[in-house]
Amino acid sequence: MTNQYKVDELVKLREQAREGGGLDRIERHHAKGKKTARERIALLLDEGSFEEFDMFKTHRCHHFGMENTEYLGDGVVTGYGTINGRLVYVFSQDFTVFGGALSETFAEKVCKIMDMAVKNGAPVIGLNDSGGARIQEGIESLAGYTDIFLRNVTSSGVIPQLSGIFGPCAGGAVYSPALTDFTVMVDKNSYMFLTGPKVVKAVTHEEVDTDSLGGAGVHTAKSGVAHLAAASEEEAIQYLREIFSYIPQNNMESPPFVPTNDPPNRSELSLDQIIPENPNEAYDIKEVIFKTVDDGKFLEIQPDYAPNLVIGFARYGGISVGVVANQPKFLAGVLDIDSSVKGARFVRFCDAFNIPVVTFVDVPGFLPGTIQEHGGVIRNGAKMLYAYAEATIPKVTVITRKAYGGAYCVMSSKHLRGDINYAWPTAEIAVMGAKGATEILYAREVAEYDGDKAAYLKQKEDEYAENFANPYIAAKRGYVDDIILPNRTRFRIIKALIMLKDKQDSNPPKKHGNIPL
Repeated sequence: MTNQYKVDELVKLREQAREGGGLDRIERHHAKGKKTARERIALLLDEGSFEEFDMFKTHRCHHFGMENTEYLGDGVVTGYGTINGRLVYVFSQDFTVFGGALSETFAEKVCKIMDMAVKNGAPVIGLNDSGGARIQEGIESLAGYTDIFLRNVTSSGVIPQLSGIFGPCAGGAVYSPALTDFTVMVDKNSYMFLTGPKVVKAVTHEEVDTDSLGGAGVHTAKSGVAHLAAASEEEAIQYLREIFSYIPQNNMESPPFVPTNDPPNRSELSLDQIIPENPNEAYDIKEVIFKTVDDGKFLEIQPDYAPNLVIGFARYGGISVGVVANQPKFLAGVLDIDSSVKGARFVRFCDAFNIPVVTFVDVPGFLPGTIQEHGGVIRNGAKMLYAYAEATIPKVTVITRKAYGGAYCVMSSKHLRGDINYAWPTAEIAVMGAKGATEILYAREVAEYDGDKAAYLKQKEDEYAENFANPYIAAKRGYVDDIILPNRTRFRIIKALIMLKDKQDSNPPKKHGNIPL
């Protein structure tokens, strides 16, 4: 056997491995509007940067005739490459091979690159398109899933983990993406659920289709399992690349600095007029965000889930930040169960990976009612409080209008180790709104008043608003560091972030806290 023959054989085997389940299956895959595992990697990574591992690995199953069917690579493509020149590890499930079902060897391939990612301090991106566990292997496939889950958990907060869902992700397979930091789904083509429509019908007698049970719309708007829904695979991969651009390689590094031509001292005069005269009138907090961040670029995360709280990534003066903001356009910006969980997890991600958090506050309180109380708004609201209190990253807060009661405390207040807390002159910092406060404080006086009770109560309400519903009482106490002109918000945030870039803070030594889950 000549050396040339050996070289030719290698080339032939590599071509065979790249064909996955074969050209026929690839064509059927394309006919569904889906890309192959390798095509997705090519879109995700810098051109020519992908280095593959375990191309020739095959399964070891000898049951149900599986020994007669082997595919090189065994249903998952793994390796490393770069995104904008930065190292990243990738696995991409291949639906053309046994429907992307996970085997023992499939799991070994994924675990190998996850271990390498931790050792080398680089993110992992998983592209999921799998029918679940390979049932022919039984416990071996379940063990393989659990090996991956363990690595998801031990890597959490050490290296960023991102997931893309490009097809089915069912049963135990859903837990790996659920354990990662951000999940992007493709609308109409991807779904996640523990039990499928047939099992649901058998157990609960509900009639439901795949998309209604676990499609992208469900998980980005109702369950909160996924963070972004994309109209196409190309858009989903672009979302993954965008998220990657804001985050660091690992928990020991800072996120990448991206220079901008947007002047740090740019004034935005329209912000001086954005707060309505009527305190009950809504405005769009995203307008404040877009007008203050670099180049008006803001990547909102979970835009359709709990929209009364806005979260996402942006930059101020080239510095990557996480933004958290109450949204007066929805439920008056109140905090509730879903928004508290949404905000808490995002703040904890930012804290884990050294990303400063900028918080815009306009919150009238927590949402009242039996549904919220019975659903555990106390426990869930405490998650948000816990996340801000625990965070040692730079925290810059701007109170634009209302900051009432416990919700004031929770939203990155000075008392939760907020580093820089600003207020606009329109800020109202108090235990509650003027109307509610005066109805309680002057209930007896109003009852005993002989004249126009409504007019008397309105007079007291105006007095309370003038004396308490303003930022100056808090400023006198040092609970806000300065009352700033709205049009100078961008400049003041950037100056604060620069000042805080070398901030050192810590929590008492411990194994871990006990967040109220």
